[in-house]
Amino acid sequence: MTLSLNGETRLFAGPADGPLSLSALLGMLGLDARKVAIERNQEIVPRSRYAETWLASGDALEIVHFIGGG
Repeated sequence: MTLSLNGETRLFAGPADGPLSLSALLGMLGLDARKVAIERNQEIVPRSRYAETWLASGDALEIVHFIGGG
């Protein structure tokens, strides 16, 4: 599956048992779902929908990491 991730085209293998969810992609990337915001095809995806948002080849994703500090 080919995805555009923050403007970079990348190839990802989906799980053997079916399509790739946004949650599964975050796991593959080693990202904590609580610390990112995601836009898929120019629409914000609510965090509560990551597990049920299925990705398709050609999707454009923007992932923003939250960094704490003070």
